Amino acid sequence: MFAQTERCRADRQSSHRSAPLAICGVLAFACLSLGVLAGCNTPIKALVGGNMNLGGNMGVDGDIRMTGEMVTVTRNDNTASPVQTVVVDGSHTLGGGRIAIVDVDGLIVNRNFSGLNSMGENPVALFREKIRRIECDGSVAAIVLRINTPGGGVTASDILAHDIARLKQCRDIPVVACLMTTGCGGGYYLATHADQIVAHPTSVVGGIGVILNSYNMEDTLAQYNIIPVPVKSGDKIDLGTPERTMEERERAILQRMANQFHDRFIAQVRRSRGHRLSETEDMLALGLSDREKDARDLEEDQFGDESDGGSDRDLGELFDGRVWTGEQAVDLGLVDSTGYLDDAIDIAGRMAGLSSDAPVVLLRRDNDRALSEFDVTPNSPMSSLLPLSIPGLDRSKMPTFLYLWQPEPSFVTAGG
Repeated sequence: MFAQTERCRADRQSSHRSAPLAICGVLAFACLSLGVLAGCNTPIKALVGGNMNLGGNMGVDGDIRMTGEMVTVTRNDNTASPVQTVVVDGSHTLGGGRIAIVDVDGLIVNRNFSGLNSMGENPVALFREKIRRIECDGSVAAIVLRINTPGGGVTASDILAHDIARLKQCRDIPVVACLMTTGCGGGYYLATHADQIVAHPTSVVGGIGVILNSYNMEDTLAQYNIIPVPVKSGDKIDLGTPERTMEERERAILQRMANQFHDRFIAQVRRSRGHRLSETEDMLALGLSDREKDARDLEEDQFGDESDGGSDRDLGELFDGRVWTGEQAVDLGLVDSTGYLDDAIDIAGRMAGLSSDAPVVLLRRDNDRALSEFDVTPNSPMSSLLPLSIPGLDRSKMPTFLYLWQPEPSFVTAGG
């Protein structure tokens, strides 16, 4: 009797345990049946709890509602993608050569730009990367330098020009420079290393000169009772400081340096444009009125010896830093022709023996747009938004010699 009672109790417990399982099974079968009857196109809501890691691409149709935090990871400089060629015009066929547009836009300085919507690129480093990419890409048969810059640092401009000269020695491919809105200073210095120069009729061209921005803030500092007390070894170690008036001997030292850089610029223009400059002096004289001729002769008599700091300055009007329109630059021999970017591309293609529908490519990172030949990498310095900076407060912006046409003070800040 006792054993029978125990068996009954065990049977009841077993039935109690199996009941929930049976219920769950029925519910699961019902859900599956509903899914089959409803069809595969019926959306099914999913609730995800905890962390979810996704790799690759994900497409979502409809609304997404999220609560909590969402963490995104962006690329920094060390993980930025290398530049790649992006076809923006012409045939996409693999056969034949391609024309690469290498853009030089904004100030030419050897430092990273940081500002609103800026890519934060170093113009010199980015240019070098593009040139190396072309060196390794045998499909690029011609280059168009799309130049839109008032210039920049003497050394930075010279580095870009050296890269072009080295590329031409390595690949022996034609290079055509196209001057956009501005092609002055270091921008024109770079253009003279191309095989041909095309300027827009409305381009501003020239600026063959050197400038070193220096200030005398001695009186301003004194008004605020700020007295500089430098501790130095070497009498000229603070040469060019804005804290005191520059001595004449110090100015002469800097002037000789500026003249040397200027002579280097002039020599390059003569090497590159000598065949076009031979008649420029006569053309300048013919184009002047009698009054202008008298004024020029008087200026040469009064200031000729003082203004000429170098030994190679016969064409004073060309090499005194002034700027010209694109059409004037053609008459003066500074550029070969006026035209547009399409004309420069056509010239480069003909020089390389390419067809008229040869692909035109830009060199871009994967997060930089390239939809037409005119697309520009956003690289504007934040400092250029300010009217002027106080020299000496930021050591990275200390004075430097510039191949720069500088008509506005914002270039002082952005260019160093």
